[in-house]
Amino acid sequence: MTNRQHFTIEDFKYRVKIPIRFADIDVFGHVNNAIYLTYFEMARSSYWDDVIEWKWDELGIIIRRSLVDYLKPIHLNDEIYAYVKTSRIGNSSFDLDYILVKIIDGKEEICTSGQTMCVTFDYKSKLSVPIPEKQRNKMIEN
Repeated sequence: MTNRQHFTIEDFKYRVKIPIRFADIDVFGHVNNAIYLTYFEMARSSYWDDVIEWKWDELGIIIRRSLVDYLKPIHLNDEIYAYVKTSRIGNSSFDLDYILVKIIDGKEEICTSGQTMCVTFDYKSKLSVPIPEKQRNKMIEN
């Protein structure tokens, strides 16, 4: 993972709306920094279900590393969306890239970018295992 990822919205295909909860807001009136990882989690869960068609009853995924680059604050009444894409695929690990955008005057403005390194994990054997072929192909396509 590299620091200071520079993404454009055009780099991504998958988008999902993220609801901002009152509990996400800190004393300074913006989304608390720790909540951004929750927003990434919500986005990747939707991405895995909608696009990758991950079979949760067969195999798990654990997060090995997370990176967040805070660019602009997000507030309670902002309308935000997350974009997600797979940017690297290894044998048992892969990286997901994210951007959070908010709608300002009808246009999307990037507020946050991030990345997670994910590992395909078998909870029965407690070992990392290769990414299933079907899901690998979906990651490549999307």
